[in-house]
Amino acid sequence: MRKLLIVLNLLLASVFSAAQSSQLDWKARVAATMPLLGHRNWILIVDSAYPLQTSPGVETVETNAHQLDVVGYVLHEILGSIHVRPLIYMDSELPFVPDQDAPGASAYRTEISGLLHQYPVESKPHEKILSTIDEAGKQFHVLVLKTDMAIPYTSVFIRLDCKYWSADAEKRMRANMAEGKPAQ
Repeated sequence: MRKLLIVLNLLLASVFSAAQSSQLDWKARVAATMPLLGHRNWILIVDSAYPLQTSPGVETVETNAHQLDVVGYVLHEILGSIHVRPLIYMDSELPFVPDQDAPGASAYRTEISGLLHQYPVESKPHEKILSTIDEAGKQFHVLVLKTDMAIPYTSVFIRLDCKYWSADAEKRMRANMAEGKPAQ
């Protein structure tokens, strides 16, 4: 009996250790990758059925974590960077997913809205976002963080943009270039 208890304790310890290791692995991967990422790179926080993409620049990491926790962690890491800011996209299908077909969909919509309340979120059809990611992955790195979410159309797609150079600054510079007016 004592040997059985020891074996069970070792088994539980190894399961707990593997789960803890998985959590540390994805967080470590995000932390290690963040300084390398720049504008035009993507970070996706996706549900468990998100497809494994084959574009050369797409890297998929299994987190075994709750989606809202991963979104919160990634946004915290982005906000702590000096070089990138998030442009957030979500599936336009999500508002139409009923609880009767996907239990928890309404609660998720409420929770993700609360988490993303300070960001503009652009909605696009899922297939359009997937094709955009596929194209981006041909030239730029895309980090896909797969979660344990089991509700469809819940993925959060983050395109990184330059934090210290705005779209307005780019337009002004391009206008000055067109007019042949160098900066003073």
